[in-house]
Amino acid sequence: MQRVLITGAAGFIGSHLVDKFLNEGWYVIGMDNFLTGSEDNIAHQVGNPNFKFIYYNVTNYVFLSEKVDLVLHFACPASPIDYLNYPIQTLKVDSLGTLNTLGLAKVKCARYVFASTSEIYGDPQVHPQTEDYWGNVNPIGPRSVYDEAKRFSESMTMAYQRTHGVDARIVRIFNTYGPRMRLHDGRIVPNFIYQCATNQDLTIYGDGSQTRSFCYVEDLVRGIYAVSTIDGLDGEVFNLGNTDEYSVKEFAEYIKDMLESKSEIVYKELPEDDPKMRRPDITKAKGTLGWEPEISLKEGLGRTVDYFRSKI
Repeated sequence: MQRVLITGAAGFIGSHLVDKFLNEGWYVIGMDNFLTGSEDNIAHQVGNPNFKFIYYNVTNYVFLSEKVDLVLHFACPASPIDYLNYPIQTLKVDSLGTLNTLGLAKVKCARYVFASTSEIYGDPQVHPQTEDYWGNVNPIGPRSVYDEAKRFSESMTMAYQRTHGVDARIVRIFNTYGPRMRLHDGRIVPNFIYQCATNQDLTIYGDGSQTRSFCYVEDLVRGIYAVSTIDGLDGEVFNLGNTDEYSVKEFAEYIKDMLESKSEIVYKELPEDDPKMRRPDITKAKGTLGWEPEISLKEGLGRTVDYFRSKI
């Protein structure tokens, strides 16, 4: 039985990866310190003989005595509210945490997958964003604690691949949504669903003309699994996300109509360095992985709304 270590295993995406790898017949070691993750996300796996959970902060030295075939480094605060509340922790988990998990992969001769982000492109001047675009990032702005930490981790991942021969891959994750997101994590999908479900003011930052694309978590996890398990991809970088693009105002109105909400749209000041456009070019993922999103926005949001209604 192959063994995978997943850091950030109690997080939104990490917990879905735990389920995916268990369903595919792997032995899963989950690691998390619950800074932004939740025990509830993995509670259904308690008692599974093929799942082991370790409460641990990966910014400390990581040692495992057992065999490890694959390391997925997914530990990191991911919403703007989280990484602005925990700036030092964010910088540490994507520097020291990346160093420690790469070191483990090197010692264990394990494959390594790093969870990067579309935020490495910053406020892009190329649209849609391709993997060979270097980005437009403010290195000292408030968002830099996340953007630059991820960029540094990508650099370290490639250094270990080139210097030590670690079979390392990078996934750049674009906006993803679905069950197990935190209701108040500040991201656009839970914000809009909560506000509409409770008939509160629907808050748009800026004039709403900025664009986003939204990938359902099940589709994303399929893509990550493909990157993790296909041979011959060491040193490769993949955008994973949905190419359907909506303005924030269009998306707000879509959710308002879907929930038949009485919420009124209100506009507030756009946060510093907020990107104006965000859509992945997934040509590489389609051609190399045979992957593309399959779940429509209507279906994905329906499942997500049902989940959030159980939490409100």
